Amino acid sequence: MTKVHRTISEIKQLIGTLTESDPILEELKQDERKGVQKLLLQLERERKKQAKEKKEFQDLTVYEQELRVQGFTRIAGIDEVGRGPLAGPVVTAAVILPPDFYLAGLNDSKKLSEGKREEYYDYIRHHAISIGVGMVHAEEIDAINIYQATKKAMNEAIVRLPVQPDYLLIDAMKIVSPYPSQSIIKGDSKSISIAAASIIAKVTRDRMMKEYAEAYPGYGFEKNAGYGTKDHLNGLEQLGVTPLHRKSFAPVKDLLQTKG
Repeated sequence: MTKVHRTISEIKQLIGTLTESDPILEELKQDERKGVQKLLLQLERERKKQAKEKKEFQDLTVYEQELRVQGFTRIAGIDEVGRGPLAGPVVTAAVILPPDFYLAGLNDSKKLSEGKREEYYDYIRHHAISIGVGMVHAEEIDAINIYQATKKAMNEAIVRLPVQPDYLLIDAMKIVSPYPSQSIIKGDSKSISIAAASIIAKVTRDRMMKEYAEAYPGYGFEKNAGYGTKDHLNGLEQLGVTPLHRKSFAPVKDLLQTKG
């Protein structure tokens, strides 16, 4: 068989399309040019990375796969964001994904960069079967406490699903619901449905806090999302408490008592 002489540029275009059993790949392994060997090394690294991501993704689908074997088809993952901040709402999301959903790198939203979260948010929005969002604002959080507010927001997210679920996977919390459910500690790193809900809730809340930053400048809401960072605490001292602040949370509560 005549050996085909390809330029490095041609190989660069070709190499990503080759299967592991492709004879051209074997031929390239015999090519002593440094540029070719470098491309082969990059290909091997990329394939190892993809295999690792696929394995991690499969690990995230174990709960969903087990439930589908039991006959459940509309499995909603539920997660919250915003239990700890001094200002802004607690936001929850419920997400039902199709069985063939795949998104490499999807995990706990807090571990991803803002850019990745935005990218994944759009992808989940486009591919999910159903998405519902719930939220409870500061005044009600103060009235019923953050734990009860989170449960209320989760139930609101479920009700707002255009397609109702037949099973719930919930991150850490237990809620009263007409649907069978399971609470999973650190669920956003163990269930793909909860991980997707984590992204939707986090991006939704972060966008809201950036809008609030324009209405209430000086607290750094666009950067801290209402958490008690130094710039937020400085804003509280200098500008006082806003309607967004949770008055039952220290140090907001302490500040009100001092100034009252």
